Amino acid sequence: MAPEQPAKDGLGPARPGLVVLAFAAFAAVTTEMLPMGLLPAISSSFGTSESRTGQIVSQYAIVVALGAVPVTIATRRLPGKLLLLITTIAYAVSNLHSALAPTLDVLAAARLLGGATHALFFSLVIGYAARLVPAAQSGRALALASTGASGGFILGVPLATAVGNAVGWRGAFGILVALMLATTALIVVFLPDARTANEPKPATPGRKRDLAAVVATNTLAYLGQYSLYTYVSVLLLASGIPIAWVAPALFAFGVAGLLGIGIAARHLDLRPRRSALVIIGAIGAGLAGVAVGVPSMVLVLLAGVVWCGAFGPAPSLFQSAAVRARAVSPEIAGAWVNSTANAGIAGGALIGGLVLDASGISQVAWTGAALLGLTLLAVLAWRRAFPTRSSEFEVDRGRADAVSAGDLTP
Repeated sequence: MAPEQPAKDGLGPARPGLVVLAFAAFAAVTTEMLPMGLLPAISSSFGTSESRTGQIVSQYAIVVALGAVPVTIATRRLPGKLLLLITTIAYAVSNLHSALAPTLDVLAAARLLGGATHALFFSLVIGYAARLVPAAQSGRALALASTGASGGFILGVPLATAVGNAVGWRGAFGILVALMLATTALIVVFLPDARTANEPKPATPGRKRDLAAVVATNTLAYLGQYSLYTYVSVLLLASGIPIAWVAPALFAFGVAGLLGIGIAARHLDLRPRRSALVIIGAIGAGLAGVAVGVPSMVLVLLAGVVWCGAFGPAPSLFQSAAVRARAVSPEIAGAWVNSTANAGIAGGALIGGLVLDASGISQVAWTGAALLGLTLLAVLAWRRAFPTRSSEFEVDRGRADAVSAGDLTP
């Protein structure tokens, strides 16, 4: 249960639980994103093209996109902590089968199990984090939980990529098995219970439209981001970076993402609209900078820091906006964000692969920048979903409720 009054630091006794959720997100993101850092090695191992191997990223994301909402609805009456434990064990099984896969098809099947797990996992994390704090602090709580996701980029993926380049990609997946088992133990010992079965009052049409606007914008943002990030190792190699330096470059991008979260965390609750415009605009500018910079190593690295630094707080931005719409429970709101994010990841990987084969990596970056431009236009168009201030959001929501009930005229 969330405390009735927020602590002075905004998180108070909820902080330890949020840290556990952050660690779990770290392990999950490392599992999800590892193939991106090792795409060339996996392709070489199975004798397939990088664009063909990249489709295991699309397949994983498609399972999440299709499964997140129905699986979350089907399990909403079960205790959230129990479900989190089931997901971390399933991740461990998926990683074990990935490490032992004799063919690309078997690896793809193992990754599909991971995708099915992911369909529920991040919906749970988003809802769980939101329930540990008062509604006014949901942005900060989700930002803290999201540091684990950024940590996956900062430490998890680069370190696992370095291990994979040194001893083979199978060894990297083996490390993830141990990481997931450790995560399971932390959840058992340190994560407090949180009530997850309650549903909100019936939503007004306005609330539902706001949630739809948030998840549509979320889809566009992820579509643009992952049209290039799926092939980030290809980008770095094309810019003249030696393969031994791919992991350190990913580490730098991850650090930038973590710094972006730290800078944006407080503003996500206080200034939602400005946060959305700045974050999305900076992602698009970074992608355009990468497109201009290829094949210059220095320019690509500099633009990449801006690009990935701006994307760091983007998940928290959309998660908090979806929860604050109050159209559905926090878990179902999280499921919609999770589903549409992975629809964007799947579509981005597909679009990026097609453009990569047809025109090269620079055009992939331009494609991503164009999609972020559309995302920015969507935020400008949907003001109610991304209001100037959280207080304004609450006033608008209250008025919408009154109008729906017949107490006020629009």
